[in-house]
Amino acid sequence: MKISTGNLGDWRRGKSTPSTNKLIEIAAFFDVSLDWLLTGRERIAQPAEVVNELPADYVFQDGEGLNTELEPAEKEFIQEYIAFVKYRKQRDSGGN
Repeated sequence: MKISTGNLGDWRRGKSTPSTNKLIEIAAFFDVSLDWLLTGRERIAQPAEVVNELPADYVFQDGEGLNTELEPAEKEFIQEYIAFVKYRKQRDSGGN
């Protein structure tokens, strides 16, 4: 997981804490939830939260429909991230 012994030692001594991304990697590696990793117990089931936003606000194809308040570099980053996620899904599913 590319965790240096120095970082691990700092985490153990409470000198620093893992980043959110590293916590997600650790939870995935050990096949546990983030709730369990952080608190030692699973989250108690709660009713689903209600989202009061319209899905259309976020739906777009190939960058079309991205929020116009975004800078061009931000739109490009989002498009690259979407391409990365598609690649990773394809790789993880065996290329199907």
